[in-house]
Amino acid sequence: MAVPKRKVTRSRRGMRRSTDALKNPSYVEDKASGELRRPHHIDLKTGMYRGRQVLAPKED
Repeated sequence: MAVPKRKVTRSRRGMRRSTDALKNPSYVEDKASGELRRPHHIDLKTGMYRGRQVLAPKED
């Protein structure tokens, strides 16, 4: 069975766990519509991605 050779300090343990925290999702303003959307995602309202029409626009 694997057994740690040395004790892991509270500081080192905390540094390892620091990446586990949940972060707020980031949003960017769409250049065409001015609405907020996730970066590197398709704008579902207009269907545009990086200046190209990828999906049919969503009908209300």
